[in-house]
Amino acid sequence: MAFTSAELDNIANAALDYYIDKGNVYTQSLADKPLLKSLDAKAKTFPGGKGELSVAVKGDYTTTVAGYTHNDTVAYANPANIKRAAYAWKEHHSGISVTLTELKRDGLSVTDSLNSASTSNHSQRDTHMLVNLLEDKLDDMMEGYSRGMNDFLFGDGTSDADALQGIQTIIKDTNNSGTVGGLSNATNTWWRNRANVAITTSATGQELIELLHTEMRQLRRFGGRPDIAVCGSAFLDRLADELRRNGNYTQTGFTGNQDISMGEISYNGLRFVYDPKLDDLTISGQAPSKRCYIIDSSKLCMYYMDGEKMKRHSPARPATQYVMFRAITTTATLAAFQLNCHGVYEIA
Repeated sequence: MAFTSAELDNIANAALDYYIDKGNVYTQSLADKPLLKSLDAKAKTFPGGKGELSVAVKGDYTTTVAGYTHNDTVAYANPANIKRAAYAWKEHHSGISVTLTELKRDGLSVTDSLNSASTSNHSQRDTHMLVNLLEDKLDDMMEGYSRGMNDFLFGDGTSDADALQGIQTIIKDTNNSGTVGGLSNATNTWWRNRANVAITTSATGQELIELLHTEMRQLRRFGGRPDIAVCGSAFLDRLADELRRNGNYTQTGFTGNQDISMGEISYNGLRFVYDPKLDDLTISGQAPSKRCYIIDSSKLCMYYMDGEKMKRHSPARPATQYVMFRAITTTATLAAFQLNCHGVYEIA
């Protein structure tokens, strides 16, 4: 017996709800996405009603202290140093379609007449076939959504002007020019991330480890607490090589089962994690597989508009097409309210 339009909608909506509500959209993906997963886990929300997310920032201070005695004249300051960084929110869509022709080829029929019965009996085979078809399409949609959001997150905002502006627009290779959130990096020297994308290394030295010692101190200098470090494979390989070559690597002997892995590399609890996207990323004149982003996720956050994260949509079938549509949309922006606690590093 044919499925009615209402039954088809119910099954499709239930399948879509299942995929979203199980909360594993990113971990189900084909490639690991640690930066997206970390920022999404600590994401914040903002209300709609305005075209931008605005945050107050401050890096200059006016008030001073001075000694005085008896009837000395003292000074009073009138601080007015708060500035506002503004980040435009962006809308994102991912959707799938199912044609009635596809259903027919699987031996399934749909009745969408207004006069059709609201319920009908179906064999277990028919229901399973429909669910399997929808699950395959929804799985593809979810992977496309997470892969696309990950691409935007690592981007520089040029691939799609209507999509999320990525970390390259905030944690910049050239940190003393341009703007972030509409505020000048040149004028406001405190409004700059840390950057060294031409790290020189030698065959026997520990230049990368020594640089990280210095940089971690600077990243914490103004209250930063970096908790994310995502790296390309070549950056991690160089770190591991420096550790092994200079006596920071231990072996347990050659009896029993041998584990040749390096184990996790960390700095005072901050784990350096491989992010596959850096191996695939293209940045003009650079080699992202040799790159590492160090981030304080309390000062750089993914923001989702209230009620607009992975919002479900079930558009009506147009009168001129025998197609069923399902979609999710997300309204979001990436925003920073302190920059000197984040850094980008790359081996020359």
